Amino acid sequence: MPPFAPESSPLFSHEDPLSLLNTSAPLERKLAAIHEDLVQLVEVVDRIAIATYDRDTDLLKTFISSGPRTALVYYDAKLAESPSLAQIVAVGRPRVVNDLEIFRKGPGVHAKVIRDTGFRSSYTMPMYQNGVFWGFIFFNSLQRNVFGPERLQILDVYGHFISALVTGELLAVRVLAAAVRTVHDMVHYRDPETGAHIDRMARYARLIARHLGAAGIHPIDDRRIERILEFAPLHDIGKIGIPDRILLKPGRLTSEEREEMKQHTTRGLQMIDAFARNFGFEHLEGLDILRHIAESHHETMDGSGYPRGLKGAEIPLEARIVAVADIFDALTSERPYKHAWSNEEAFGLLRKLSRDTLDADCVEALLRNRKEVLEIQRRFQDEPKPPPA
Repeated sequence: MPPFAPESSPLFSHEDPLSLLNTSAPLERKLAAIHEDLVQLVEVVDRIAIATYDRDTDLLKTFISSGPRTALVYYDAKLAESPSLAQIVAVGRPRVVNDLEIFRKGPGVHAKVIRDTGFRSSYTMPMYQNGVFWGFIFFNSLQRNVFGPERLQILDVYGHFISALVTGELLAVRVLAAAVRTVHDMVHYRDPETGAHIDRMARYARLIARHLGAAGIHPIDDRRIERILEFAPLHDIGKIGIPDRILLKPGRLTSEEREEMKQHTTRGLQMIDAFARNFGFEHLEGLDILRHIAESHHETMDGSGYPRGLKGAEIPLEARIVAVADIFDALTSERPYKHAWSNEEAFGLLRKLSRDTLDADCVEALLRNRKEVLEIQRRFQDEPKPPPA
């Protein structure tokens, strides 16, 4: 019997234009495929963009887009300071703007940037997960007065479709991060670091990453920046495998104990691979970022770090970023064995360490964002210690 050729059968004559969505292709390619399909029906949509929302900081952040690259990237703003977008959330309905000139004199930075890029119309849909607002989808056109009722009905369907796609992608990342972080929290019942420490250092890491991308120092996009934010708190997951006699030892470690402590990097990598395998996330986009952070955050620029003695650019960028963020917060935080350094004292040491231990670009990125550093410290403070009994 000859092999069946589906292309020769009328039963299989239709080709799905969105079959790419069934693959493990990156989210950016999937969004581009949806955009290409959408313009067959609504040809005036020149750009689709997604911004995510962080409730802890009230930050609305660029995440991914399909269309001209000159529009907003590496951008964030407090939702409370973006009245036109905050109004969408308050009303709970999408917004149609058929002439962005109405924002020429308004305070909204986002709308002004979009208008100055050349877009003239915008349709903005709020996205929700189980009734909780988590971001926006923007459909932009280079033409005025193009979003009428018929086109909006089509955009509504595609908008919910895109929202489901992106939500699924983000939920997979957050499920993995939550699973690992649950184990990570178990570590902190034994390890004296606070939850505020990991919240601060994760946001320092995002601050560094965003600066490196915006300044053109490294080719890092918004999605990778958000992955670093999600995964930075999990850098020490491998410590769950370190015995209490070492992890909680009040004095100096012996050379043998130090060598055993160093094993937390390779154990962390092994644990992450096990989590990914058990949850079916082996092909999750961005998993390599988590693996690099766990394994390589103690590598040093001169090659004297561990576990593999990587040197300079051999060290994954996300690991270099997390190393700076982690050391800075450790220096500026009070511990039972040390007082908190001032920011300037910590910056001074980071500069010295950038000669051979830390990535100089990452150190400089943190130093150039002092205002944001102070805001992070104000927002994520350690809980006050109870008075002695």
